[in-house]
Amino acid sequence: MSDPALRLDAIGRTFRQGERELRVLDGATLDVAPGEIVALVGPSGAGKSTLLQIAGLLERPDAGDVLIAGQSCGGMSEAARTITRRTSLGFVYQYHHLLPEFSAEENIMLAQMIAGQPKQKALVRARELLAMLGIADRATHRPARLSGGEQQRVAIARAVANLPKVLLADEPTGNLDPRTADRVFGHLVEIAQEARIGVLLATHNLALAASMNRAVSLVDGRIKPADL
Repeated sequence: MSDPALRLDAIGRTFRQGERELRVLDGATLDVAPGEIVALVGPSGAGKSTLLQIAGLLERPDAGDVLIAGQSCGGMSEAARTITRRTSLGFVYQYHHLLPEFSAEENIMLAQMIAGQPKQKALVRARELLAMLGIADRATHRPARLSGGEQQRVAIARAVANLPKVLLADEPTGNLDPRTADRVFGHLVEIAQEARIGVLLATHNLALAASMNRAVSLVDGRIKPADL
């Protein structure tokens, strides 16, 4: 058996609010297999964003470890964590965060070139992804000339361009109408499964969560199967 794309091993995280301690994560444990799409649901304030930040190596837990494709990240230096984020992790947020001065294909190319990909190969990959996502004809358009759904599809293409082991998504369809959200999510699933990318996707949309391979929720700082 291959290692999980993502393993969260007994993650703990506590925040201080004056004299008070707020334990947000308390032994949170989860495996996401390659190509598996897992929904993370729960009310605001339950710790979903904190968990994604830790899974994405943007924040260190107080306890536990994050493993990417079997590699422990707990003892990594900040430089090593940055390299791992660049090569093994992809991120999609509710807002697309595209660079406004660059075209759709250039936004996707930049992510690859930062990771060391030659410009011509990055261009070929960008155009390939845009075609897969059904927006090849928008390749040279800047974000301001794209619809919300098109912008989010470019954001997904950028996130998977370097073939990460793990894709972390925080309400990636939250700003879209239901029909466009379904289309964007369908493209994300298709790419993730084809490339064997493990996906952990936080959402308040229970119908969307029910369409994934499985759904989990945060209860008292621990991860449990979600009751949808």
